[in-house]
Amino acid sequence: MPSSDIKIKAAHLLSGEMAEEQAHDYLIAQGLKPVLRNFRCKLGELDLIMTDKESLVVIEVRYRKSNRFGSAMESITRTKQSRIIKTTQIYLASQKKGIAIRFDVVAISGNGQIDWIKNAF
Repeated sequence: MPSSDIKIKAAHLLSGEMAEEQAHDYLIAQGLKPVLRNFRCKLGELDLIMTDKESLVVIEVRYRKSNRFGSAMESITRTKQSRIIKTTQIYLASQKKGIAIRFDVVAISGNGQIDWIKNAF
């Protein structure tokens, strides 16, 4: 196989995927039910969409190897929050109406600590 056919992911992308998988498994263990992963549109991406009882939960997963340049939670700026909300609106346009929505953040640090912030924004 020619080397041009081999796709190698950057280390930060692999770390992000592993953190997302870790968050997914953690939230399932907490009783949430998976709906969709990695919804993408022109405005952005939603990492995880799950349900928690009667609520639809949009979860942003953040990983930081260290807090040297700020925590995972601190990396979610107002601009990022706005993008997540707008992307959620596009997702919801094709879904059933009338369900409560919550925005959570799962922040994972390099030492494996998981912080689940419900109603983060």
